[in-house]
Amino acid sequence: MIKKEKLLGAAVCAVALMACGLPYTAAAQNYPARPIRIVVPFPAGGTTDIVARIVGQRMSESMGQPVIVDNRGGAGGTLGADLVAKADPDGYTILMHNITFPLSSVAQALAKRLPFDAERDFAGVSIAVYVPFVITAHPSVAAKDLRDLAAFMRKTKPQYNYGSTGPGSVMNVIGGTFKRDAKVDMQHGPFKGAAPLKQELLSGRIHIGGDQLSSSLGEIRAGTLKALATNGSKRIATLPDVPTVRELGFASLEFEGWNGLFAPAKTPAAVIARLHKEVAAAVRHPDAVKRLNDLAAEPIGSSPDAQKTMLLQQMKQFRPVISEMKLD
Repeated sequence: MIKKEKLLGAAVCAVALMACGLPYTAAAQNYPARPIRIVVPFPAGGTTDIVARIVGQRMSESMGQPVIVDNRGGAGGTLGADLVAKADPDGYTILMHNITFPLSSVAQALAKRLPFDAERDFAGVSIAVYVPFVITAHPSVAAKDLRDLAAFMRKTKPQYNYGSTGPGSVMNVIGGTFKRDAKVDMQHGPFKGAAPLKQELLSGRIHIGGDQLSSSLGEIRAGTLKALATNGSKRIATLPDVPTVRELGFASLEFEGWNGLFAPAKTPAAVIARLHKEVAAAVRHPDAVKRLNDLAAEPIGSSPDAQKTMLLQQMKQFRPVISEMKLD
């Protein structure tokens, strides 16, 4: 009789907890009990997609549940992010994003088009990897680096174009910041993706571009693209002769490129902790390290707080210039 009363009491407490909206720890303790979906807000084949698949494979093996990558491209990554923002906060739908996230979120929020609040609607899980970003040019551009380019453009005023993957994208913000700080003028050419932008850059119809290093390293080594600067805080080991933007006098363009995971806000802390543990282990697995190094990606596996802090810091860093650009 006492045992039945205790069981009944426990059941009543559990119902009360759920009714009050408090985390029901049993669900977290049993996590994961079904497949996990990683939403990648870009088409398949890009660096973010590849990183998600490398991480997802290791997580699946460790957690004993399928981890499925779901590509939901569109609106500069906003469609996929919105899907996760509105998903149940149970750890079964998470987001793999990159440096585009803070920039496009600010741009679309200023334009009053953002369907979610990037600051409030997401919980950080982990910065999975740092992925260097490199500013590139067609070989016909008469400059050896970004500082040289600024001096050349101020002196000769050439009709140069720079390309990006759309308003609020990383390269759009880099181009706008460079124009402001170097006091030069360039025309902006938006494209629907990194692939068509790269083709136009290789053809010479677009003069200045940029992307995650893994997307252009082969062309840089072959001489069909010229590396003008890297955007991280230190030089890249695979391109040791290419200076950073800070070395060249453009500290305002310095940022860390990254791929990382977010969960919907209000996801239980125990679930976030489990996800973080699995991501950190996944990116440090020897097979994953080799595959990530092939992408010029540095395994990190940061804390959840570090991922959320990175998002907020980069939103704050680039909000002034995005506001000045008055993007449509």
